[in-house]
Amino acid sequence: MVRTPLLIFVFAFFFSFVVHAQPEAATASNVKTIRLNRAGDPISYPIVRLNSTDQLELQYDDLDGGVKNYYYTIQLCNADWKPAQLNYFDYVKGFSQVRINNYKASGISLTRYTHYQASIPDRNCQPTRSGNYLLKVFLDGDTGKLVFSKRFLVVDDKMNVAVQVTQPFNQQYFQTHHRLQVQLETTNFDIRYPQQQLQLKILQNYRWDNLISLNQPTFIRQGLLQYNNENSMLFPAGKEFRWLNLRSFRLLGDRITKQQNTNTAFELFVKEDQPRLPRQYFYYRDLNGLYVNETIDNLNPFWNADYARIHFTFKPKDGLAYAKGDLVVFGELSDYGKQADAVMKFNADRGVYEGSMFLKQGYYDYQYAIRTAENGQLLFNSMLPEQDAWETENNYMVLVYYRELGGRVDQLIALRQINSQFNRSLR
Repeated sequence: MVRTPLLIFVFAFFFSFVVHAQPEAATASNVKTIRLNRAGDPISYPIVRLNSTDQLELQYDDLDGGVKNYYYTIQLCNADWKPAQLNYFDYVKGFSQVRINNYKASGISLTRYTHYQASIPDRNCQPTRSGNYLLKVFLDGDTGKLVFSKRFLVVDDKMNVAVQVTQPFNQQYFQTHHRLQVQLETTNFDIRYPQQQLQLKILQNYRWDNLISLNQPTFIRQGLLQYNNENSMLFPAGKEFRWLNLRSFRLLGDRITKQQNTNTAFELFVKEDQPRLPRQYFYYRDLNGLYVNETIDNLNPFWNADYARIHFTFKPKDGLAYAKGDLVVFGELSDYGKQADAVMKFNADRGVYEGSMFLKQGYYDYQYAIRTAENGQLLFNSMLPEQDAWETENNYMVLVYYRELGGRVDQLIALRQINSQFNRSLR
């Protein structure tokens, strides 16, 4: 009589912790190139306006081929990505599971796969509340057979947000960091206790691993809330991402040095990378860590584009391994260093790190980072592969969450994006 509820409580607590710790996950090695973005914009973050006609595109490849019974569902989460304590039909209009019926077998390519597509939301499954959502894809109608999950946002704009990127005053960060200043206009929105009811979260280049989260405004004025703390609203600026042009496996990109092909696979070798330590800053246009699948061979990039094993080499300073942790390939191509093949191995004989990833044709951004052995933190500072430069161009996204007094769920009531170089809104 006593043990059953205790076990249920322990399981519920563990499940919430897992979702909070890593809400996005890919558990199946046969599923590759998982993309979720706004329809028609492959380098956008998946954002939907509540009660609008906005749609997202979900696309992925199953390297096993054939046809499988894939389904998806969506889950509402709070601002910290813990599941909201609401019944499913309190935030969704439609069905609890939707089968993905749009698929096509690959053609021409050496690598055989089945490409799946879905438009979200549709009439079968529509979110009715704003907030953080997880899209979960699973097999055979069994939610226990989770294949992957992806974040997306549903926003209900209820207040004006002004955002500015400035250079820090502090000399320690003057040449290496970006400082954010945010102002919320609350004239038309009744907020009695902003410290308790509002949460402000700021993302750099759509990364959730290093977000800034604030509850306390710096200044509270009539109809205005200002967040401009000099110390707590700083981001390391980083450097422009390295690039990799894989649009064609016949006409090789400028950073491919060698190609070894067989009758069943492509093998491409990337030019050796080195640390970008104190050197003059150079600007070039990048995708801020994202990638886009496209070809220049007059092929459909979704079901005709091919895959290749891409080999990376990185030579550390003095040819010595980093003692702090593993060197990883960082960017959307590796789920920001989370994938197992993102970890590079040190070749002591050559004094270089070596690694490889199985990638589809397209244009990729990437960097190198060190994932510490102690807590998995990612390091990019000047003693490591990349160095920060104030001039670096980054995208920033400001999210404003609101919870009613006594409420059980966080609403996303404002969202703004800004580019650090042009200091103008991206929406």
